[in-house]
Amino acid sequence: MSTPIHSFHIPVMGLAYTIDSPLKVARFGINSVLSIVEDRLIESMRNYYYQQVNEPYVPITANEKDYRARRITDYLDLMNRTIQAQMETLKNAAFEAGSELVKYFEMLPDDSTLKAIYQKMVQSDNALEKASLQQSLRSHIQPGSIDVNIMTKVDKNNLDRNGLIRENGSDALTALQGYARSTLTNSSIIFSAGLNPRLFNYLENCPEFDAKGLGEFDKKIVIKVSDYRSALIQGKYLAKKGVWVSEFRVESGLNCGGHAFATDGYLMGPILEEFKQKKAELVDSLFGLYINALQQKGKQVFAEPHPIKLTVQGGIGTHEEDQFLHQYYGAESTGWGTPFLLVPEATTVDDDTLAKLQKAGQNDVVLSKASPLGVRFYYLKGTSSELERLRRINRGIPGSPCTEKHLVTNTEFTKEPICTASQQYQKLKLAQLQLLNLSVEEYTKQVAELQGKECLCIGLSNAISHVYNVPFLKKLHAVTICPGPNIAYFSKIVSLQEMTDHIYGRANLLSGPIRPHMFLNELTQYLNYLEEQLAEADPADAKRQTYLRNFGRNLEEGINYYRQLTPSLFSTPAAENAFLVGLDQAHERLQLVVQEPLAV
Repeated sequence: MSTPIHSFHIPVMGLAYTIDSPLKVARFGINSVLSIVEDRLIESMRNYYYQQVNEPYVPITANEKDYRARRITDYLDLMNRTIQAQMETLKNAAFEAGSELVKYFEMLPDDSTLKAIYQKMVQSDNALEKASLQQSLRSHIQPGSIDVNIMTKVDKNNLDRNGLIRENGSDALTALQGYARSTLTNSSIIFSAGLNPRLFNYLENCPEFDAKGLGEFDKKIVIKVSDYRSALIQGKYLAKKGVWVSEFRVESGLNCGGHAFATDGYLMGPILEEFKQKKAELVDSLFGLYINALQQKGKQVFAEPHPIKLTVQGGIGTHEEDQFLHQYYGAESTGWGTPFLLVPEATTVDDDTLAKLQKAGQNDVVLSKASPLGVRFYYLKGTSSELERLRRINRGIPGSPCTEKHLVTNTEFTKEPICTASQQYQKLKLAQLQLLNLSVEEYTKQVAELQGKECLCIGLSNAISHVYNVPFLKKLHAVTICPGPNIAYFSKIVSLQEMTDHIYGRANLLSGPIRPHMFLNELTQYLNYLEEQLAEADPADAKRQTYLRNFGRNLEEGINYYRQLTPSLFSTPAAENAFLVGLDQAHERLQLVVQEPLAV
């Protein structure tokens, strides 16, 4: 089991934005994650990258059997081969200024053993020692992992030629099959958005995820969660099937990019504290179930549990925040997503959208209802996709052409599910609303929410058609992008090395308004959310009102937790005082929002 070279990773972002990130950063030892749900996008990337590596491109058409899984497998295998070739080139490069070999070692964290050997080599005046150290350094080079993400809610059924549902042929399952069949090793599949029984049950029959030895897996399971309870439930579900979860990736419920899954008012600090306090309990409870399942299946059992990593992502913006998550909570890796959208060496973002990201302020990223999934979605205003959506509304044809159909979930008007962002659904829903005799205010509100839905399958994929000039969908070029609120504090395009230096405290890329601590930023997002939910809630709905009061009390407990944590959190009195002032202001606002006295 290899030890990670870097202490951070690049999480999945959109569909196109990290679709080829491993090809850009893996040779420098950096782990990154791509989405494998959009097979048409993956086919476009196969077309592009086969040309880049001078190998013949053979299309895998939608008329072929098992085409979705085959596209995914082949793209991952192509990535794997290409990165292995990159590593050979890197190892044979010269130790000279500007070479990628030098860049590899210069980007390492300063406390890295390998970095210390590199610095010793640079400073050595002894030719024999220098050559020996260079040989040692070359032998220790290793790539970052090619990790993949499946959003478990994106699991549309697919039909065979007879119009029957294909067994084990849904979107998520075929993506899983495509990954499982790939040649990737030392790789992880990340499941996000909650427990999908059909998908998780299928894992039981995938030997590719079995352990080869204690802690040794070619392909590891990672579950993205927003709290400890979710980790326990999903971990137990899989352990009972003899499937080990190697990592729980804790993501902030609201201080993140893309789809946002608000907790019941539980903040990141208290959530991580629970993981810290109950880590051993979690491992033990999963291990017992796991061993029983292995014994029943007649598989190899282990005398002790495989390691379980805790990793964290969502709104991290400074070296100090990053270090605290590692040192205090024991996070083994931190996810830096949104800032990397401004690093063309790491992500794929078109020039027009890059310009908008650079200018984005605190009011330009909204927690919208644009996602057809009915899940809240962070959204950068003013994108070409938003402008296209508004033009369609003004022309009297709201909605989008639904070509990809990955987010078809609604059966309100049709037997077969359709997408709520589609022209078909919006036409039907609008006709229904016109017959309901709603008040002008209510009608306007519902129409605005309906027509706010946006096609994410295309919008989150289209960056590649602009950056690489490869076909995705004819005449559809609009782009949607989903940064987290953190983008307001990063405003310039930077190199991979500059961003790495920022993460490790060797540089400071923050600009614009003074940035509150990530815990305060998340608390603000939760207060905004609670305020919105209270405004929309029916006062007569006792259950909902109770839920929202409990939500407020959980925020209160989080504020109190941060007060106790503050002395451990900061190294200077000024930073500590600013944080405490922020907590006081948040507490006052919370009392105003819930309209009841809360303890300090």
